[in-house]
Amino acid sequence: MSDDGLLAALAGLAALVRAGSDVLVASDFDGVLAPLRDDPAASSALPAAVAALDRLAGRPVVHLALVSGRGLDDLAERALVPDGTWLVGSHGAERGRRGPEGVQREDLVLPPDAAATHRALERALLDATAGSTARVEVKPTAVVLHTRTAARAEAARLTPAAVELGERAGADVMLGKDVVELGVLTVTKGDALADLRTRLGAAAVLYAGDDVTDERAFAALDAHDVTVRVGPGATVARFRVADPEAFALVLHALADQLDAPTLP
Repeated sequence: MSDDGLLAALAGLAALVRAGSDVLVASDFDGVLAPLRDDPAASSALPAAVAALDRLAGRPVVHLALVSGRGLDDLAERALVPDGTWLVGSHGAERGRRGPEGVQREDLVLPPDAAATHRALERALLDATAGSTARVEVKPTAVVLHTRTAARAEAARLTPAAVELGERAGADVMLGKDVVELGVLTVTKGDALADLRTRLGAAAVLYAGDDVTDERAFAALDAHDVTVRVGPGATVARFRVADPEAFALVLHALADQLDAPTLP
C-alpha cells in the first residue's frame, strides 16, 4: 500500500483499538472481498481477504460485518467469514450473525401492504423479462433485475422498464452495476451501518464498497470514519483502491497495525 492518507487513517483505527474503543470493520461482498462475476453463484472471496479477516477476528473490540445486496442465506453460504461476523443482506433488510452452528437470524416479517407489492413486482418483472437472457432474483424484501448476462439491447430495454415498474409501485428503486433492485421496504446499507454502530457502541467505522448502493453507506458515516471506494466511479468516500486485491491489502495493513508492538 502506498496511500499515506489511508495508512494514517488505519493507524488511527488501530490506536482506538489499543485504547479499548470499539471499532467496526465492514464491507460489501461482491466487488470488494470477491471479484465481480457474471454468474453470482460463482463468486467467492479472495483467499487474501479471508486470511485478513481471520487476522482481525477474535479481538474483543474489533467487530466484523458484511453488508451486501445479496439475500442473507446466499451471503452466508458464500462468505467465508469468522464466527462472530455480522451479516447484513438485502441492503440492510435482513440481519444475522455467524456462529459455530450457522447464522443466527433476526426475524423479518413484511407488513401486508409491502408483501402485496412484493408479489406484484415479482409477477410484473418476470413477465417483462420473459424470453430474454436477463435474470430476476426474488429476495425477501425486494425483486431484482440482473442484466450482466443479457444482450446489450435487452439490457437497454429492460432497465428503464424495471425502474418504471418500481416507481409506479412506490418501491425503493436502486440502480447498480447491471442491476435494478426494487425494494418494498425503505432500508439502506447506511441505515444498517448506523444501527450496528449504535448496537456495538463503535467509536469508528471502516466501510468499503464498490457500487452506487454503497454511496448511501458512505454518506451516512461520519467525517472521521474510514470510507473506501473499491474501483472506479464517482464517490463521496475518503479513499479509493483499485480492486478487491488492493482492498485485501488494506485489511492486512490494518491487521499489521494491530499486531505491531506498542512503544513503552
